[in-house]
Amino acid sequence: MSELPSKLLSQAVESLSALPTIGKKSALRLALYLIKTDKEYTRELVSSLTALVENIRRCEQCNNLSDDRLCSICTDPRRSSKMVCVVESFRDVLAIEDTNRYQGQYHVLGGVISPLDGIGPDDLGLDRLFDRVERAQISEVILALSPTMDGETTNFYIHKKLKAYDVTVSALARGVSYGGELQYADELTLGHSIIARLPYEVT
Repeated sequence: MSELPSKLLSQAVESLSALPTIGKKSALRLALYLIKTDKEYTRELVSSLTALVENIRRCEQCNNLSDDRLCSICTDPRRSSKMVCVVESFRDVLAIEDTNRYQGQYHVLGGVISPLDGIGPDDLGLDRLFDRVERAQISEVILALSPTMDGETTNFYIHKKLKAYDVTVSALARGVSYGGELQYADELTLGHSIIARLPYEVT
């Protein structure tokens, strides 16, 4: 892309192009749109992004994204507090919620055990999950991590640790293809995998 006539425009393009899937040309189109559109919209956009960065937090119970100390799922009295679905990311929570087939709570790890990437159990704060199982007397833990090698390694570790507690450990039925990511599974398949979940077994 040729040199831009404005340093301010150039800086905006550089910042926007740092976002995932946004190249320099797309960033320029966005910047030019913001210049042309109503300035009040741009101010509201900036205000929303500032509030997002400065005020969003992690739920103290499940590690989900939240505006408050506890997220809306953890504080919903209609949901079972004795059933916890363990997922890798916030996007997996959204994928499961879109199925409308699960009415328990979640525990968001923020990743999976990956020796090649130097990520171990301590990096995921798994002790928080085990403490929660004991403190809240959880009756069932559903392992809903993506069916990849690292996901299965994490499932195995969690299952092994949970043997010390009086809790049922189950896993999604094999509707999600091995090697795929949970967030990309279609709603029907994912919903069926939750309903038809099976006791977790190490084979």
